[in-house]
Amino acid sequence: MALARVSRQVVKKVLAVETAEGDGAVVRRSIGTMQLRNLTPFLMLDHFTISKGAGFPDHPHRGQATVTYMLQGTSRHEDSAGHKGTIDTGGVQWMCAGRGIIHAEMPVQGTDIPEPVGLQLWIDLPKQFKMSEPSYQELNATQIPIAYPEGPDGPIKIKVISGKSHGVESPVRPLGGCWYFHATFDKKGSIWQDIPEGWTTFLYTLKGSVTVGDDPAVHAAYYTLVLSSDGEQSGIKLTALEDGTSVVIIAGEPLDQTVFQYGPFVMTNREEIQATLMDYQLGRNGFEKAHKWKSVIGGL
Repeated sequence: MALARVSRQVVKKVLAVETAEGDGAVVRRSIGTMQLRNLTPFLMLDHFTISKGAGFPDHPHRGQATVTYMLQGTSRHEDSAGHKGTIDTGGVQWMCAGRGIIHAEMPVQGTDIPEPVGLQLWIDLPKQFKMSEPSYQELNATQIPIAYPEGPDGPIKIKVISGKSHGVESPVRPLGGCWYFHATFDKKGSIWQDIPEGWTTFLYTLKGSVTVGDDPAVHAAYYTLVLSSDGEQSGIKLTALEDGTSVVIIAGEPLDQTVFQYGPFVMTNREEIQATLMDYQLGRNGFEKAHKWKSVIGGL
């Protein structure tokens, strides 16, 4: 006899309030604020809008992965290791900063180009990978596989950015466990999404409104919903209450390590952060080009 499905439930709800960030960008941040810290392995979630003349010029990273998912518009990126490219609407860049990288992320602006809007998620790297070489995994919109819980002609689709959903698996292979889905509902309806046991899980509502599990509480747009992780709860029942509802579902394997963060550097103790600052100052151990390299796009 098959076991009954038991859904996770909302245990914390945080509104992502608009805040200025970078050089003229506006973000809705939830994870990483005082209201929502220590959500291992997740460090930060920004829902960003980049106005004309704004962006994120040259800046360093060490010890985390950054995942940039474009909901609208186009963003360019360039780094000190010689990597550069463009993320268009619906595309994703999964960057592992590892031991160190300097990069710039700048929007593509123009008269007939939509204003860039997207999500950026920071994920803590397991300590054994913090000093690995930087790496990228990039998929454009047509390369991200899609699951159709009610069939290809059904009203619900799930973009499988990483992980597995309804028999569909993403080619992205993160360092550390992380599943990332974008579910859209053309019509009201419900889905079930399996989640690995014990993983930290949250939802972020982009549009419309939802309920989770059998709880009738309604959750509107721009809320981050942290879910329970009891052993018998094998997944999530997610119900869209409006046509056009859009929500991301993100789950990660918790890390048994301390988070010691100083701006864009994320390590496990004070000594490692002090060593990182020294490496950056002296231009070594991943930061060899820190004081010599300048991006082209950051100065445009």
